[in-house]
Amino acid sequence: MTKQEFLNRYLVERKGTDSLKWDALDERFGQDDLLAMWVADMEFKTCDSITEALKRRVEHGVYGYSRASDAYYQAYADWMERRHHCETDRSWIRFASGCVAAITYVIQVFTQPGDSCLILTPVYYPFHNAVKDNGRRLVCVDLDAKDGRFTMNYEAIEKAIVENHVKLFLLCSPHNPAGRVWSEEELDQVLAVCCRHDVLVCSDEIHQDFTFDGNNFVPALMVGGGKYRDRLITVNSASKTFNLASLLHAQLIISDERLRATYDREIRGRNQTELSIMGLTAAQAGYEGGEEWLEALKEVIWDNYQYLKTELGRKLPKAVVYSMEGTYLPLVDLRAYVDSGGMKSFIQGKCRLAVDYGEWFGKNFRGFVRLNMATDPSLVREAVGRITLV
Repeated sequence: MTKQEFLNRYLVERKGTDSLKWDALDERFGQDDLLAMWVADMEFKTCDSITEALKRRVEHGVYGYSRASDAYYQAYADWMERRHHCETDRSWIRFASGCVAAITYVIQVFTQPGDSCLILTPVYYPFHNAVKDNGRRLVCVDLDAKDGRFTMNYEAIEKAIVENHVKLFLLCSPHNPAGRVWSEEELDQVLAVCCRHDVLVCSDEIHQDFTFDGNNFVPALMVGGGKYRDRLITVNSASKTFNLASLLHAQLIISDERLRATYDREIRGRNQTELSIMGLTAAQAGYEGGEEWLEALKEVIWDNYQYLKTELGRKLPKAVVYSMEGTYLPLVDLRAYVDSGGMKSFIQGKCRLAVDYGEWFGKNFRGFVRLNMATDPSLVREAVGRITLV
């Protein structure tokens, strides 16, 4: 499927459909006439295999209590092996309504109120909230930024772990919004630090299927041949891959028997939610039949990013468009042109854009904005034009 064929078949209008991205602008930004370039959600219908599977389920007409079928587990295992060379076992898998919910369960089960949890900023703002809202102590270490690319500062990470007696590290891989696809060497180094200091790691890998420009995603489970599995819990979902967020379905992968037993014992009092039959149905259908759709989508996203980077580089050469090795949500540093304190006035007041602001992801990233590339190319061109012409 070509890029244009994809756009012709799957591009859809989201306004007026109770879309958070478009129909909650007044609630979220105080203005309802903005061009929505925020939140990790797309303007594309999901793949045909998912739509057809959901139609069959709807025609059956019963939406009662359901379980994950053998076919579901096989589809997931095949996807992980085929796409990411990652072995899984159905006994390792537990379910949640989403990756943020899964992270919250890990925090609640494996830490106590007042314990320290580490994040690497700038990072997805629900990480911050999940720690603080559960009465844990948030410890932040900034990623190093140089030449439009973020890297981990292992000395700073280790120092923060030791000084704050960190119990849990929330890893984002690929990293949102830094756009990094961590190499196995990078993951090995940071996981080794956690191992030295007996820190549990929860790796959010929801963006695992969005990698670009020759970068390869390495699941934390597979680092060093799996040598860190005794302190590792992975969370992932088909929700970002196939634009299924409201179907409320995600996996926790707990390969270590001891961790799994602790989780199973402690989660009973925290999560009694049954599985979403629509989430299961959609995810399985995506894993079984969504690859052609995904590859065409990634071509659209990459072309949108290249346009953003090229045009800003040409018209605002001091703006820094950060590397998008993964995810579809690059960061842009506009501090050379706009005072960081006036960013909202510029972006909303002059450009009439709704974006995710850098300070949402980390206090030291005011003056940055995150822009969504999983959208209509004409909207990317319009957004870039507004930024560069005002």
